[in-house]
Amino acid sequence: MTKFKPAAWPRVLRSQEGWFGGTSKDNIYHRSWMKNQGLPSDLFDGRPVIGICNTWSQLTPCNAHLRDLAERVKHGIYEAGGLPLEFPVFSPGESTLRPTAMMFRNLCAMDVEEALRGTPLDGVVLMVGCDKTTPALLMGAASVDIPAIVVTGGPMLNGKWRGQDIGSGTSLWQLSEDRKAGKISTEDFLEAEIAMSRSPGSCNTMGTASTMASMAEALGMALSGNAAIPAVDSRRRVMAHVTGRRIVQMVKDDLKPSDVMTKEAFENAIRVNGAIGGSTNAVIHLLAIAGRVGIDLTLDDWDRLGRDIPTIVNLQPSGKYLMEEFFYAGGLPVVIKALGEAGKLHNDALTVSGDTMWDQVKDVQNWNDDVIRPFEKALTQSGGIAVVKGNLAPNGAVLKPSAATASLLTHRGRAVVFEDIDDYKAKIYDESLDIDENCIMVLKNCGPKGYPGMAEVGNMGLPPKVLRKGITDMVRISDARMSGTAYGTVVLHTSPEAAAGGPLAVVQNGDMIELDVPNRKLHLDISDEELKKRLDNWKSTVPVPESGYASLYYKSVIGADKGADFDFLVGHRGKEIPKDSH
Repeated sequence: MTKFKPAAWPRVLRSQEGWFGGTSKDNIYHRSWMKNQGLPSDLFDGRPVIGICNTWSQLTPCNAHLRDLAERVKHGIYEAGGLPLEFPVFSPGESTLRPTAMMFRNLCAMDVEEALRGTPLDGVVLMVGCDKTTPALLMGAASVDIPAIVVTGGPMLNGKWRGQDIGSGTSLWQLSEDRKAGKISTEDFLEAEIAMSRSPGSCNTMGTASTMASMAEALGMALSGNAAIPAVDSRRRVMAHVTGRRIVQMVKDDLKPSDVMTKEAFENAIRVNGAIGGSTNAVIHLLAIAGRVGIDLTLDDWDRLGRDIPTIVNLQPSGKYLMEEFFYAGGLPVVIKALGEAGKLHNDALTVSGDTMWDQVKDVQNWNDDVIRPFEKALTQSGGIAVVKGNLAPNGAVLKPSAATASLLTHRGRAVVFEDIDDYKAKIYDESLDIDENCIMVLKNCGPKGYPGMAEVGNMGLPPKVLRKGITDMVRISDARMSGTAYGTVVLHTSPEAAAGGPLAVVQNGDMIELDVPNRKLHLDISDEELKKRLDNWKSTVPVPESGYASLYYKSVIGADKGADFDFLVGHRGKEIPKDSH
């Protein structure tokens, strides 16, 4: 690590340079309007102006408590001598937004970037929680590169139903399959519904929200211990408070995202993702964040770095427990320490605390070695994200071994093809569907362009006729994503996607497909000549949006293997102060 050298203090900050410093007409204009909120004159004396970028929304249930946390952040900023200014940005809520929140991650990132660049901010606290809000705010902040720090809303308390813990998402998928198989009634399912989400917060499993909170911490962009504190625990408020204090010093030091999110930081995050059994969605999000910082991160990096990482966090959907137990066991710092001791991390990576990753975790203890296991008792010795390639996925596809069935990681089966999600829904309950547990379910046209937005439909539910046999998993292949709370032998993000003319588009019923995860192979068993013939004759059936944001998205989104960002947003545009508004 190149040792970080703090900037000189005091100095003139961008809020003074562009807005509040001086006696010109424009300076007075900017200050006077701010003062209608009851702000005293001395708050504009050159102290750091800190934005609180808030994704609070009642339409984003995971983030609906962030107003309270933002107040705690303000306390810390004021204590440290800064001026906090809270502002909203678009909040893509996973549980309510259609066609998929992923379609709007880039929109949120655009909102964040332009808000940071165009307003009198010297630093920012990123208030996040729900799946897409964390990567979106990190992407936007990275493209501007003013000092930034993440504070997440935290996970919900454990769900409680009939004497057992139930996890958000994971238990929903399980109970849905049980109802299809006739194991539980609709009334049972409705009873479980009211027991799943019993407190504010994001998913209490190692879903995408908890994964991305962990990724922010592993990247060094959040204070140590941030990821796992439950939303309703008083220590979550303390974390928000001390984060507010810390961002003021970061501005004084000029400690920026580009100083923290180095290639080594991304390599750390990939290895941490393997150890926690993190969501496959982390692949797309970290690729996109890296693209904003200018870091060359690829799918090959994911496979190379994650292949030898044991999954030691025993949480749903890979394991048994939920985020409460993870926090009580010591949380992510325990995992980071274990990886560091094993020589699997860049221990000297810089974090937003100003300390190295190792200095933050060297003294932590594991309070429950069944929740956070030693390497020799890992859930799987080869965790991480497996990247498979072949003639069916020339640019790669991903699979989460820790959530898969070991016996299916090497499998050859007959393709049962669904042309899109509507085709799947129309056929899956049909008892005459020619399918059994040895088949491979193939879903097309659900990638970035195809859905549009790349929805979480890749973990297709199994046909009832198969479930009634007691079968709980089959190989499934698509260009879609799946929820981080989901599980199964599911091959995702197949690239190029079907709607872009990738080989997935021309798979036919009855084709034989070979999945060989140990050898990282995904092969459609037809000749090269036949594949070329099919591709030459292929025509897209996906409607092209003619106007609105959907049109911009379709025309601009890049492949999942590159992070599904917009082509015109990749890169770093900086914090240069725009022209004045008058």
